[in-house]
Amino acid sequence: MTALVVRNLKKTYAGRVEALKGISLNVEEGDFFALLGPNGAGKSTLIGIAASLVRPSEGDVLIFGDSVVDQRSAAVSHIGLVPQEFNFNQFEKPFEILVNQAGYYGVPRALARSRAEQYLKQLSLWDKRDVASRTLSGGMKRRLMIARAMMHQPRLLILDEPTAGV
Repeated sequence: MTALVVRNLKKTYAGRVEALKGISLNVEEGDFFALLGPNGAGKSTLIGIAASLVRPSEGDVLIFGDSVVDQRSAAVSHIGLVPQEFNFNQFEKPFEILVNQAGYYGVPRALARSRAEQYLKQLSLWDKRDVASRTLSGGMKRRLMIARAMMHQPRLLILDEPTAGV
């Protein structure tokens, strides 16, 4: 099955700055896909549209057949997003961050706690589970964001600038 379909995607800011000019691509389920380009090429804009954080000027993105424009809730339920910037509460503990994130997707609390333990161990963060996340190194924060994106076991994981700080 096709995981991601981008169809003639265009994004124009302020009526004249073209961030995307008719991008089309397909990514099959199970594939790894890297979107490379210089600063300002529109990579983050494309990711923002795919994650339904930015509205396209034209075109559409389908996530496992669901349109981010017309079927937003269904489309985003398939996605785990790791943004460029750390966007979690720096005073919250890693374990709490993960359990709370799972709750947003309706994951039962006991299952969320089990997954949080699993991911924190897999990403070498288990010994940091009860410290304020602001005390983590940049690489640890990046791994925490990856774990957070995986808490609802998305079918598609999108990472924006995944190697930053790792």
